[in-house]
Amino acid sequence: MDKQIAYIVKGFPRLSETFISNEILLLEKMATPLKLFSIKRPAEDLAHDSVSRIRSDLEYLPPVTSLSNTWLLLWLKQNLPAYWRSHIRLAAQHPLRYMRTLLGTLWMSLRYRNGFFSKPKKVFIKEFIQAGYIAQRIEASGQIRHCHAHFCHGATTIAFFVSRLTGLPFSFTAHAKDIYQLNQNPGKLLIQKIKASSFVATCTDANRLYLECLGSETNIHKIYHGIDINFFRPAEMLPQATKPVILSIGRFVEKKGFDYLLNACSMLVSKGFQFRCRIIGERGDRYEALIDQIKSLGLEGYVILEGPKAHYELLPIYRQSSMFVLPCRIVEDGDRDGIPNVLVEAMACGLPVVSTEVSGIPELIKNEQNGLLVKPQDSKLLAIAMEHLLTNKTLSNRLSRNARMTVCEHFDSAKTTLQLQDLFNRPVNFSVTESAASEVIRAHS
Repeated sequence: MDKQIAYIVKGFPRLSETFISNEILLLEKMATPLKLFSIKRPAEDLAHDSVSRIRSDLEYLPPVTSLSNTWLLLWLKQNLPAYWRSHIRLAAQHPLRYMRTLLGTLWMSLRYRNGFFSKPKKVFIKEFIQAGYIAQRIEASGQIRHCHAHFCHGATTIAFFVSRLTGLPFSFTAHAKDIYQLNQNPGKLLIQKIKASSFVATCTDANRLYLECLGSETNIHKIYHGIDINFFRPAEMLPQATKPVILSIGRFVEKKGFDYLLNACSMLVSKGFQFRCRIIGERGDRYEALIDQIKSLGLEGYVILEGPKAHYELLPIYRQSSMFVLPCRIVEDGDRDGIPNVLVEAMACGLPVVSTEVSGIPELIKNEQNGLLVKPQDSKLLAIAMEHLLTNKTLSNRLSRNARMTVCEHFDSAKTTLQLQDLFNRPVNFSVTESAASEVIRAHS
Protein backbone atom coordinates (compact mmCIF):
# COMPACT_ATOMS: atom_id res chain seq x y z
CA MET A 1 0.00 0.00 0.00
CA ASP A 2 1.28 3.46 -0.97
CA LYS A 3 2.05 5.79 1.90
CA GLN A 4 -0.52 8.42 2.78
CA ILE A 5 -0.79 12.20 2.77
CA ALA A 6 -1.86 13.51 6.18
CA TYR A 7 -4.40 16.30 5.76
CA ILE A 8 -4.54 18.67 8.75
CA VAL A 9 -7.58 20.96 8.84
CA LYS A 10 -9.16 23.22 11.45
CA GLY A 11 -12.60 21.66 11.24
CA PHE A 12 -14.06 18.97 9.02
CA PRO A 13 -16.48 18.98 7.38
CA ARG A 14 -17.48 22.62 7.16
CA LEU A 15 -20.33 23.73 4.92
CA SER A 16 -18.44 26.88 3.90
CA GLU A 17 -15.30 24.92 2.95
CA THR A 18 -16.58 22.70 0.16
CA PHE A 19 -13.28 23.17 -1.68
CA ILE A 20 -11.58 21.02 0.97
CA SER A 21 -14.06 18.15 0.90
CA ASN A 22 -14.17 18.23 -2.92
CA GLU A 23 -10.37 18.16 -3.07
CA ILE A 24 -10.19 15.20 -0.70
CA LEU A 25 -12.84 13.27 -2.63
CA LEU A 26 -11.10 13.81 -5.95
CA LEU A 27 -7.68 12.86 -4.59
CA GLU A 28 -9.26 9.63 -3.37
CA LYS A 29 -10.65 8.99 -6.85
CA MET A 30 -7.14 9.56 -8.20
CA ALA A 31 -5.85 6.81 -5.89
CA THR A 32 -4.00 9.16 -3.54
CA PRO A 33 -4.26 7.60 -0.06
CA LEU A 34 -5.13 10.12 2.65
CA LYS A 35 -5.39 10.31 6.42
CA LEU A 36 -7.47 13.20 7.78
CA PHE A 37 -6.84 15.00 11.06
CA SER A 38 -9.42 17.56 12.15
CA ILE A 39 -8.53 19.89 15.01
CA LYS A 40 -12.19 20.58 15.78
CA ARG A 41 -15.50 18.87 15.20
CA PRO A 42 -17.95 20.68 12.91
CA ALA A 43 -20.30 23.17 14.55
CA GLU A 44 -23.17 22.41 12.15
CA ASP A 45 -24.98 19.16 11.39
CA LEU A 46 -25.57 19.96 7.71
CA ALA A 47 -22.91 18.75 5.23
CA HIS A 48 -22.62 18.67 1.47
CA ASP A 49 -23.33 15.32 -0.16
CA SER A 50 -19.71 14.97 -1.30
CA VAL A 51 -18.68 14.41 2.34
CA SER A 52 -20.65 11.16 2.57
CA ARG A 53 -18.60 9.72 -0.31
CA ILE A 54 -15.22 10.33 1.36
CA ARG A 55 -13.65 7.07 2.55
CA SER A 56 -10.37 8.28 4.06
CA ASP A 57 -9.86 7.66 7.75
CA LEU A 58 -10.81 10.77 9.75
CA GLU A 59 -9.54 11.40 13.27
CA TYR A 60 -10.63 14.24 15.52
CA LEU A 61 -8.19 15.60 18.06
CA PRO A 62 -9.30 15.58 21.69
CA PRO A 63 -11.28 18.77 22.34
CA VAL A 64 -9.60 21.62 24.18
CA THR A 65 -11.02 24.55 26.11
CA SER A 66 -10.59 28.16 25.04
CA LEU A 67 -7.29 29.88 25.78
CA SER A 68 -8.85 33.34 25.87
CA ASN A 69 -8.82 35.02 29.28
CA THR A 70 -7.32 31.87 30.84
CA TRP A 71 -4.00 31.40 32.62
CA LEU A 72 -1.77 29.07 30.63
CA LEU A 73 -1.03 26.83 33.63
CA LEU A 74 -4.75 26.43 34.31
CA TRP A 75 -5.39 25.64 30.64
CA LEU A 76 -2.61 23.03 30.69
CA LYS A 77 -4.06 21.45 33.81
CA GLN A 78 -7.46 21.18 32.10
CA ASN A 79 -6.27 19.91 28.71
CA LEU A 80 -2.97 18.04 29.07
CA PRO A 81 -4.58 14.80 30.38
CA ALA A 82 -5.80 14.01 26.84
CA TYR A 83 -2.40 14.74 25.28
CA TRP A 84 0.50 14.02 27.61
CA ARG A 85 0.86 10.33 26.72
CA SER A 86 1.46 11.20 23.08
CA HIS A 87 4.17 13.68 24.05
CA ILE A 88 5.88 11.22 26.42
CA ARG A 89 6.08 8.64 23.63
CA LEU A 90 7.40 11.17 21.12
CA ALA A 91 10.02 12.48 23.54
CA ALA A 92 11.15 8.91 24.27
CA GLN A 93 11.45 8.06 20.55
CA HIS A 94 13.15 11.25 19.35
CA PRO A 95 14.40 13.21 22.38
CA LEU A 96 16.60 15.69 20.49
CA ARG A 97 13.99 16.37 17.83
CA TYR A 98 11.31 16.80 20.48
CA MET A 99 13.34 19.17 22.66
CA ARG A 100 14.43 21.24 19.68
CA THR A 101 10.79 21.70 18.59
CA LEU A 102 9.62 22.45 22.13
CA LEU A 103 12.31 25.08 22.66
CA GLY A 104 11.53 26.57 19.27
CA THR A 105 7.86 26.78 20.22
CA LEU A 106 8.67 28.57 23.46
CA TRP A 107 10.86 31.00 21.56
CA MET A 108 8.05 31.68 19.05
CA SER A 109 5.64 32.42 21.91
CA LEU A 110 8.07 35.10 23.10
CA ARG A 111 9.17 36.41 19.70
CA TYR A 112 5.63 36.91 18.36
CA ARG A 113 3.94 38.33 21.45
CA ASN A 114 2.06 41.60 21.00
CA GLY A 115 4.72 43.78 22.62
CA PHE A 116 7.96 43.63 24.57
CA PHE A 117 6.15 43.75 27.91
CA SER A 118 3.28 41.53 26.76
CA LYS A 119 2.75 37.97 27.95
CA PRO A 120 4.00 35.12 25.72
CA LYS A 121 1.65 34.14 22.89
CA LYS A 122 -0.12 31.12 24.35
CA VAL A 123 -1.61 29.89 21.08
CA PHE A 124 1.73 28.40 19.95
CA ILE A 125 1.86 26.27 23.10
CA LYS A 126 -1.62 24.96 22.38
CA GLU A 127 -0.72 24.21 18.75
CA PHE A 128 2.47 22.42 19.79
CA ILE A 129 0.47 20.20 22.14
CA GLN A 130 -2.03 19.40 19.38
CA ALA A 131 0.80 18.78 16.93
CA GLY A 132 2.32 16.27 19.33
CA TYR A 133 -0.85 14.20 19.26
CA ILE A 134 -0.86 14.11 15.45
CA ALA A 135 2.88 13.43 15.26
CA GLN A 136 2.62 10.47 17.62
CA ARG A 137 -0.29 9.03 15.60
CA ILE A 138 1.78 9.42 12.44
CA GLU A 139 4.82 7.76 14.05
CA ALA A 140 2.67 4.87 15.29
CA SER A 141 1.10 4.22 11.87
CA GLY A 142 4.31 4.40 9.84
CA GLN A 143 2.13 5.05 6.78
CA ILE A 144 2.46 8.83 6.30
CA ARG A 145 4.92 10.38 3.83
CA HIS A 146 3.79 14.03 3.75
CA CYS A 147 1.65 16.51 5.71
CA HIS A 148 -0.60 19.10 4.11
CA ALA A 149 -2.64 21.83 5.84
CA HIS A 150 -5.38 24.18 4.68
CA PHE A 151 -5.20 27.88 5.64
CA CYS A 152 -1.81 29.29 6.52
CA HIS A 153 -2.34 30.18 10.18
CA GLY A 154 -3.34 27.66 12.90
CA ALA A 155 -3.53 24.42 10.90
CA THR A 156 -0.29 25.21 9.09
CA THR A 157 1.51 26.06 12.33
CA ILE A 158 0.46 22.65 13.62
CA ALA A 159 1.61 21.00 10.36
CA PHE A 160 4.96 22.77 10.71
CA PHE A 161 5.37 21.45 14.27
CA VAL A 162 4.35 17.95 13.11
CA SER A 163 6.99 18.17 10.39
CA ARG A 164 9.63 19.09 12.95
CA LEU A 165 8.55 16.33 15.32
CA THR A 166 8.40 13.57 12.68
CA GLY A 167 10.97 14.61 10.09
CA LEU A 168 8.32 14.56 7.33
CA PRO A 169 7.97 17.33 4.75
CA PHE A 170 4.90 19.53 4.85
CA SER A 171 3.02 21.89 2.55
CA PHE A 172 -0.04 24.08 2.82
CA THR A 173 -2.78 25.82 0.88
CA ALA A 174 -3.15 29.55 1.53
CA HIS A 175 -6.57 31.04 0.89
CA ALA A 176 -7.66 34.62 1.62
CA LYS A 177 -7.85 36.35 5.00
CA ASP A 178 -5.29 33.92 6.41
CA ILE A 179 -2.79 35.53 4.02
CA TYR A 180 -3.66 39.19 4.41
CA GLN A 181 -4.66 39.60 8.07
CA LEU A 182 -1.41 40.32 9.90
CA ASN A 183 -2.68 39.01 13.23
CA GLN A 184 -3.03 35.55 11.69
CA ASN A 185 0.74 35.35 11.15
CA PRO A 186 2.51 38.01 13.25
CA GLY A 187 5.86 39.44 12.23
CA LYS A 188 7.58 37.40 9.54
CA LEU A 189 6.01 34.11 10.57
CA LEU A 190 4.24 33.55 7.24
CA ILE A 191 7.49 34.07 5.33
CA GLN A 192 9.22 31.55 7.57
CA LYS A 193 6.46 29.00 7.10
CA ILE A 194 6.70 29.38 3.34
CA LYS A 195 10.46 28.84 3.44
CA ALA A 196 10.11 25.76 5.65
CA SER A 197 7.48 24.10 3.42
CA SER A 198 8.12 21.89 0.42
CA PHE A 199 5.53 23.85 -1.58
CA VAL A 200 2.65 26.29 -1.16
CA ALA A 201 -0.59 26.16 -3.11
CA THR A 202 -2.95 29.11 -3.32
CA CYS A 203 -6.31 29.60 -4.99
CA THR A 204 -5.76 32.80 -7.01
CA ASP A 205 -3.01 34.37 -9.06
CA ALA A 206 -3.42 37.53 -6.97
CA ASN A 207 -2.48 35.50 -3.89
CA ARG A 208 0.47 33.90 -5.70
CA LEU A 209 1.91 37.27 -6.67
CA TYR A 210 1.45 38.61 -3.14
CA LEU A 211 3.17 35.60 -1.58
CA GLU A 212 6.04 35.77 -4.06
CA CYS A 213 6.52 39.45 -3.20
CA LEU A 214 7.18 38.43 0.39
CA GLY A 215 10.57 37.31 -0.88
CA SER A 216 10.40 33.54 -0.63
CA GLU A 217 12.17 31.24 -3.10
CA THR A 218 9.89 28.29 -2.30
CA ASN A 219 7.68 27.07 -5.12
CA ILE A 220 4.31 28.81 -4.88
CA HIS A 221 1.62 27.44 -7.15
CA LYS A 222 -1.75 28.82 -8.21
CA ILE A 223 -4.32 26.02 -8.16
CA TYR A 224 -7.90 27.13 -8.60
CA HIS A 225 -10.58 25.53 -6.46
CA GLY A 226 -12.37 23.54 -9.12
CA ILE A 227 -15.92 22.23 -9.03
CA ASP A 228 -17.70 19.19 -10.44
CA ILE A 229 -18.86 20.55 -13.80
CA ASN A 230 -20.96 17.45 -14.43
CA PHE A 231 -22.98 18.13 -11.28
CA PHE A 232 -23.17 21.90 -11.60
CA ARG A 233 -24.62 22.30 -15.08
CA PRO A 234 -27.58 24.10 -16.64
CA ALA A 235 -30.96 22.42 -16.66
CA GLU A 236 -32.17 21.12 -20.01
CA MET A 237 -35.68 22.53 -19.45
CA LEU A 238 -36.20 25.66 -17.35
CA PRO A 239 -39.65 26.50 -15.92
CA GLN A 240 -40.79 30.04 -16.59
CA ALA A 241 -40.57 32.06 -13.37
CA THR A 242 -43.37 34.55 -12.70
CA LYS A 243 -40.75 37.04 -11.44
CA PRO A 244 -36.99 37.24 -12.02
CA VAL A 245 -35.01 35.69 -9.16
CA ILE A 246 -31.82 37.41 -8.00
CA LEU A 247 -29.69 34.90 -6.08
CA SER A 248 -26.78 35.44 -3.70
CA ILE A 249 -25.04 32.94 -1.41
CA GLY A 250 -22.52 33.41 1.40
CA ARG A 251 -22.10 33.78 5.14
CA PHE A 252 -23.79 36.87 6.52
CA VAL A 253 -20.54 38.71 7.16
CA GLU A 254 -19.18 42.10 6.14
CA LYS A 255 -16.86 40.94 3.34
CA LYS A 256 -19.79 39.59 1.29
CA GLY A 257 -21.18 43.11 0.81
CA PHE A 258 -24.82 42.10 1.21
CA ASP A 259 -25.70 45.57 2.55
CA TYR A 260 -24.77 46.99 -0.86
CA LEU A 261 -26.91 44.36 -2.56
CA LEU A 262 -29.90 45.42 -0.44
CA ASN A 263 -29.33 49.06 -1.35
CA ALA A 264 -29.16 48.09 -5.03
CA CYS A 265 -32.41 46.12 -4.70
CA SER A 266 -34.05 49.20 -3.17
CA MET A 267 -32.96 51.26 -6.19
CA LEU A 268 -34.48 48.70 -8.56
CA VAL A 269 -37.74 48.72 -6.60
CA SER A 270 -37.89 52.52 -6.85
CA LYS A 271 -37.71 52.12 -10.65
CA GLY A 272 -40.67 49.76 -10.64
CA PHE A 273 -38.88 46.44 -11.18
CA GLN A 274 -40.58 43.32 -9.86
CA PHE A 275 -38.29 40.52 -8.64
CA ARG A 276 -37.42 38.18 -5.79
CA CYS A 277 -34.00 38.27 -4.14
CA ARG A 278 -32.86 35.19 -2.23
CA ILE A 279 -29.76 35.50 -0.02
CA ILE A 280 -28.71 32.11 1.33
CA GLY A 281 -26.02 31.44 3.91
CA GLU A 282 -24.83 30.71 7.42
CA ARG A 283 -25.54 33.26 10.10
CA GLY A 284 -22.69 35.63 10.73
CA ASP A 285 -22.20 38.87 12.61
CA ARG A 286 -24.07 40.91 9.97
CA TYR A 287 -27.29 38.88 10.01
CA GLU A 288 -29.30 41.05 12.41
CA ALA A 289 -28.12 44.26 10.71
CA LEU A 290 -29.28 42.91 7.36
CA ILE A 291 -32.70 42.04 8.78
CA ASP A 292 -33.01 45.62 10.08
CA GLN A 293 -31.88 47.02 6.72
CA ILE A 294 -34.52 45.00 4.85
CA LYS A 295 -37.19 46.47 7.13
CA SER A 296 -35.88 50.02 6.92
CA LEU A 297 -35.79 49.88 3.10
CA GLY A 298 -39.24 48.29 2.88
CA LEU A 299 -37.90 45.23 1.06
CA GLU A 300 -39.88 42.59 2.99
CA GLY A 301 -41.83 41.62 -0.13
CA TYR A 302 -38.72 41.44 -2.31
CA VAL A 303 -35.80 40.04 -0.29
CA ILE A 304 -35.59 36.96 1.91
CA LEU A 305 -32.64 35.71 3.96
CA GLU A 306 -32.41 31.92 4.10
CA GLY A 307 -30.31 29.46 6.07
CA PRO A 308 -27.45 27.36 4.61
CA LYS A 309 -28.19 24.57 2.15
CA ALA A 310 -26.32 21.52 0.89
CA HIS A 311 -25.33 21.17 -2.76
CA TYR A 312 -28.26 18.94 -3.70
CA GLU A 313 -30.55 21.74 -2.44
CA LEU A 314 -28.57 24.52 -4.12
CA LEU A 315 -28.50 22.99 -7.60
CA PRO A 316 -32.22 23.52 -8.40
CA ILE A 317 -32.02 26.99 -6.83
CA TYR A 318 -29.19 27.97 -9.18
CA ARG A 319 -31.16 26.61 -12.12
CA GLN A 320 -34.35 28.46 -11.20
CA SER A 321 -32.64 31.83 -10.74
CA SER A 322 -32.25 34.64 -13.25
CA MET A 323 -28.88 35.99 -12.12
CA PHE A 324 -26.29 35.59 -9.38
CA VAL A 325 -24.95 38.64 -7.55
CA LEU A 326 -22.10 38.71 -5.03
CA PRO A 327 -20.77 42.22 -4.20
CA CYS A 328 -17.63 41.17 -2.30
CA ARG A 329 -15.46 43.78 -0.58
CA ILE A 330 -12.21 44.01 1.37
CA VAL A 331 -12.77 44.71 5.06
CA GLU A 332 -10.57 47.14 6.99
CA ASP A 333 -8.73 44.34 8.80
CA GLY A 334 -7.81 42.74 5.45
CA ASP A 335 -10.48 40.04 5.41
CA ARG A 336 -11.58 39.19 1.87
CA ASP A 337 -12.62 36.39 -0.44
CA GLY A 338 -10.36 34.74 -2.99
CA ILE A 339 -12.59 33.37 -5.73
CA PRO A 340 -15.84 32.34 -4.01
CA ASN A 341 -16.87 28.82 -4.97
CA VAL A 342 -20.49 29.89 -5.24
CA LEU A 343 -19.59 32.24 -8.10
CA VAL A 344 -17.98 29.36 -9.97
CA GLU A 345 -20.96 27.08 -9.25
CA ALA A 346 -23.44 29.70 -10.48
CA MET A 347 -21.49 30.24 -13.69
CA ALA A 348 -21.25 26.48 -14.27
CA CYS A 349 -25.04 26.35 -14.03
CA GLY A 350 -25.28 28.98 -16.75
CA LEU A 351 -26.23 31.95 -14.60
CA PRO A 352 -25.19 35.46 -15.64
CA VAL A 353 -23.24 36.89 -12.72
CA VAL A 354 -22.48 40.29 -11.23
CA SER A 355 -19.60 40.72 -8.81
CA THR A 356 -16.85 43.14 -7.82
CA GLU A 357 -13.21 43.85 -8.71
CA VAL A 358 -11.85 42.26 -5.54
CA SER A 359 -8.96 39.85 -5.00
CA GLY A 360 -9.04 36.98 -7.50
CA ILE A 361 -12.57 37.55 -8.83
CA PRO A 362 -11.33 39.32 -12.02
CA GLU A 363 -9.42 36.10 -12.80
CA LEU A 364 -12.79 34.36 -13.08
CA ILE A 365 -15.01 37.11 -14.44
CA LYS A 366 -14.06 39.20 -17.47
CA ASN A 367 -16.33 42.22 -17.59
CA GLU A 368 -18.99 42.03 -20.33
CA GLN A 369 -17.46 38.79 -21.62
CA ASN A 370 -18.67 36.16 -19.16
CA GLY A 371 -20.19 38.36 -16.44
CA LEU A 372 -20.34 41.90 -15.13
CA LEU A 373 -17.83 43.47 -12.74
CA VAL A 374 -18.33 46.68 -10.76
CA LYS A 375 -16.29 48.55 -8.20
CA PRO A 376 -16.78 47.30 -4.63
CA GLN A 377 -18.95 49.24 -2.17
CA ASP A 378 -20.92 51.01 -4.91
CA SER A 379 -24.62 50.19 -4.72
CA LYS A 380 -25.49 52.46 -7.65
CA LEU A 381 -23.15 50.68 -10.08
CA LEU A 382 -24.36 47.35 -8.75
CA ALA A 383 -27.99 48.32 -9.41
CA ILE A 384 -27.12 49.45 -12.95
CA ALA A 385 -25.44 46.09 -13.71
CA MET A 386 -28.42 44.16 -12.32
CA GLU A 387 -30.77 46.33 -14.39
CA HIS A 388 -28.79 45.49 -17.54
CA LEU A 389 -29.36 41.79 -16.94
CA LEU A 390 -33.06 42.28 -16.16
CA THR A 391 -33.71 44.29 -19.34
CA ASN A 392 -31.26 42.88 -21.89
CA LYS A 393 -32.00 39.23 -22.61
CA THR A 394 -29.41 39.06 -25.39
CA LEU A 395 -26.65 40.20 -23.01
CA SER A 396 -27.86 37.85 -20.31
CA ASN A 397 -27.84 34.82 -22.64
CA ARG A 398 -24.38 35.63 -24.01
CA LEU A 399 -22.86 36.02 -20.56
CA SER A 400 -24.56 32.80 -19.47
CA ARG A 401 -23.03 30.76 -22.31
CA ASN A 402 -19.56 32.23 -21.82
CA ALA A 403 -19.73 31.73 -18.07
CA ARG A 404 -20.25 27.99 -18.46
CA MET A 405 -17.41 27.79 -21.01
CA THR A 406 -15.00 29.59 -18.66
CA VAL A 407 -15.67 27.21 -15.79
CA CYS A 408 -15.34 24.12 -17.98
CA GLU A 409 -12.01 25.36 -19.31
CA HIS A 410 -10.34 26.64 -16.14
CA PHE A 411 -12.26 25.45 -13.06
CA ASP A 412 -12.97 21.79 -13.72
CA SER A 413 -11.96 20.07 -10.48
CA ALA A 414 -10.83 16.96 -12.34
CA LYS A 415 -8.09 19.13 -13.89
CA THR A 416 -7.22 21.39 -10.95
CA THR A 417 -6.82 18.51 -8.50
CA LEU A 418 -4.38 16.82 -10.88
CA GLN A 419 -2.05 19.80 -10.36
CA LEU A 420 -2.10 19.25 -6.60
CA GLN A 421 -1.58 15.50 -6.96
CA ASP A 422 1.45 16.19 -9.13
CA LEU A 423 2.96 18.37 -6.40
CA PHE A 424 2.40 15.65 -3.80
CA ASN A 425 4.17 13.14 -6.03
CA ARG A 426 7.25 15.25 -6.74
CA PRO A 427 10.39 14.14 -4.91
CA VAL A 428 11.25 16.41 -1.98
CA ASN A 429 14.79 17.33 -0.98
CA PHE A 430 13.99 17.36 2.70
CA SER A 431 17.47 18.43 3.69
CA VAL A 432 16.59 21.77 2.12
CA THR A 433 13.21 22.08 3.85
CA GLU A 434 14.77 20.87 7.13
CA SER A 435 17.34 23.66 6.92
CA ALA A 436 14.65 26.21 6.07
CA ALA A 437 12.47 24.98 8.91
CA SER A 438 15.29 25.57 11.34
CA GLU A 439 15.21 29.23 10.32
CA VAL A 440 11.71 29.50 11.81
CA ILE A 441 12.99 28.30 15.15
CA ARG A 442 15.95 30.68 14.99
CA ALA A 443 14.01 33.55 13.37
CA HIS A 444 15.18 36.93 14.60
CA SER A 445 17.00 35.41 17.54
